[in-house]
Amino acid sequence: MTVLTVPIKSDTWIKASWEEFIQAAENPDYEKGKFYYYQDHLRIEMSPVSRDHAGDHGLVNGALGLYVALRNIPVTIRDTCSYRQPGQWEVQPDISCHVGDNAMAIPYGTGIVNLNDYPPPDLVIEIANTSLADDQGKKRLLYEDLSVKEYWIVDVKVTKILGFKMKNQGSYQIRESLVLPGLKLAILEEGLQKSRQTNHSEVMRWLLQQFS
Repeated sequence: MTVLTVPIKSDTWIKASWEEFIQAAENPDYEKGKFYYYQDHLRIEMSPVSRDHAGDHGLVNGALGLYVALRNIPVTIRDTCSYRQPGQWEVQPDISCHVGDNAMAIPYGTGIVNLNDYPPPDLVIEIANTSLADDQGKKRLLYEDLSVKEYWIVDVKVTKILGFKMKNQGSYQIRESLVLPGLKLAILEEGLQKSRQTNHSEVMRWLLQQFS
């Protein structure tokens, strides 16, 4: 196996072969990292997860579960799941959703999701605290190439959500979800803003009123 000789710096894309990427992904020194591989480059996100990042991650995850339950939308939501197309791509988004007919497409017991065997997520969400530029840039191109239908970037610092519909390896901005019909991103943004002043239970009760 080729040995990766270039030092791996957190939150930086470095040129690497697929074999070098697998070597890094299996290295116990990086077991807490999030891995991405795209266009012969790897990225490992090793930055400590801040309170703000973790809080917004939890709130958005909970809000999604609440909305799809109330609207009876078949969805499976996953945290930091690994999706891989061997030799080409690897992604580990903060939150990913398979919706509708795809909700049960990946059987229980699956480890890394092989995209040669299973469909990509319909919705991918990245929580951006220190990674905003990359989430808007290279990761956005990566998710376009993966044929993800919808991509959200939650900007922790300003409590904003950038939403994109993806089609034909391109994307354009949206303010209402298309894969979760009727879900307005402005409502989630307001929930995030409220979470700066109160606890998640209060915010979820408010969201329940908005979604009902």
